Amino acid sequence: MNKGFFLVMAAQALSSVADNALLIAAIALIADLHGPDWMVPLMKWWFALAYVLLAAFVGAFADAFPKGRVMFITNGIKFAGCALMFSLHTLTTEQDSQLFFIFFAYTLVGIGAAAYSPAKYGIVTEMLKPEMLVKGNSWIEGLTVLSIIIGTVLGGVLIHPDVSPVLQSSPLVSSVAANRTEAAILIIGLIYLAAATCNLLIPRTNIHYPKQKTNPLALIKDFKGYVCILWQDKVGQISLAVTTLFWGAGATLQFIVIEWGAQQLGYRLDQSSILMGVAALGTVMGAYLAGKVPLKKALSVLPMGVAMGFVVLLMPFVESTWAVHSLLLLIGATSGFFVVPMNALLQHRGHVLLSAGHSIAVQNFNEQLNILFMLSFYSLLLWLNLHINVIITIFGLLVACLMVVFIYWNKRNHSLNPNLAACIGQEGHGQALEKCQ
Repeated sequence: MNKGFFLVMAAQALSSVADNALLIAAIALIADLHGPDWMVPLMKWWFALAYVLLAAFVGAFADAFPKGRVMFITNGIKFAGCALMFSLHTLTTEQDSQLFFIFFAYTLVGIGAAAYSPAKYGIVTEMLKPEMLVKGNSWIEGLTVLSIIIGTVLGGVLIHPDVSPVLQSSPLVSSVAANRTEAAILIIGLIYLAAATCNLLIPRTNIHYPKQKTNPLALIKDFKGYVCILWQDKVGQISLAVTTLFWGAGATLQFIVIEWGAQQLGYRLDQSSILMGVAALGTVMGAYLAGKVPLKKALSVLPMGVAMGFVVLLMPFVESTWAVHSLLLLIGATSGFFVVPMNALLQHRGHVLLSAGHSIAVQNFNEQLNILFMLSFYSLLLWLNLHINVIITIFGLLVACLMVVFIYWNKRNHSLNPNLAACIGQEGHGQALEKCQ
């Protein structure tokens, strides 16, 4: 691992910490404004929508410029969304308008994140050899999830009843922040600036791609072709299906844990954010163990996805602190162990078949589209006033059943084409790739 890779990890970690802390601050804002419960997952829905709508364009943008500079620009867009949320109370005093601006500001952060992601993952494929991708992804995913822990816990700490008054008592903070959420968002904005500094220090990889198109219709047409290429690849389609399910499930599980903490355990938001951090810590553990899985054995971890779904079903039956934390650690560990090899496999196939930026854009499009679907479904279940334990049962069974389908799908692909195992880790083109179809 070279110095540039560690700078990418540092930039990603800081940016992710800020993203997740800002999510908690935004949820606190909605609570302070007495917004309805279904509005919380809907905010994440708008965040994911940015990924879907921009998918055809962000890959070309990431491949058109040095990826460190792309990360800097897109991190600046995130900072703009953070600044807009900070300025909420100065823009309007009407409650409905303030709720709208929360959505708009977090959507702006989503736009930055959508354009940031192809550059972040794309530069990993440029810096590392195929045999190092699983290990590199283990580091990236582990650090990303660790940053989710730090970000969610930090967000909870910044709005904690005992901490926010201390922040606001500081002359520097009180001179610009009028309440607890503004004080929290001010700190988060400084983290975005630290991430931007790391972005500027990332060295160029000197890998150049063909001149990218700028016509929107042409980009959409090309993107449609890229989606078809990756879904038609017998190796890529399995890893794409699994990662798509994982990220949709993971995004929904964040909000399920918050609601479960409130309904089942009687936790405040800052306490529930710690539960999210515990689950994320388990994912770090799973991601670390997955780093020892060679790329050629990536598909062997699929049964862990079924295990994750069944472990989620245990959530309604635990109440004590040690049992809750142990279960969330186990959920995180199973998810981290199966998603890291799948992510590495998908990145490798995408890099071979397409390009770094375009393949990650296709991946993000599918994953965020599923996040839109699953969050919409979760919001509908909340709107129907279903108990959180019923929602958890539906969620766990859905994940387990879909993973069983993917395992069968993978076995069928291998039975129809015995050459598939040899395709994993392959760098060839032309006739070599045809054997993988």
